[in-house]
Amino acid sequence: MSLETMEPTPTWDAEAHAETVDVLEQLDDLTFKIWGADWCKDCRAELPDFAAALDAAGVDEDRIEQYEVDRDKDGPLTEEYEVELIATIVVERDGEEVTRFEEEEAVPAAIYLADQLRESELAH
Repeated sequence: MSLETMEPTPTWDAEAHAETVDVLEQLDDLTFKIWGADWCKDCRAELPDFAAALDAAGVDEDRIEQYEVDRDKDGPLTEEYEVELIATIVVERDGEEVTRFEEEEAVPAAIYLADQLRESELAH
């Protein structure tokens, strides 16, 4: 299953976001679980740029899991992952959550997650 909103934005500038792309490239053992919906305006605004960042970083498609939710925000694994807002992106390593982005963050998903990952992962 694939969300249309996860089609990468063709105009997203990887060079302008080199630090974000660099973090996503370096951490090649992460899985990205994405909950969204094509009808959702927040998802349509957020997810294409996030998909472009993943694409620019060369993240394999087998490390990206997409889950479509209905208008009640119900869908696969929403209860298990306590998904209440969409878009929600959970980043995992070996089945353990490393960080999470939810629609209400003040910065775009790719930048937010790269900052969180840089702080927690690359600092070691």
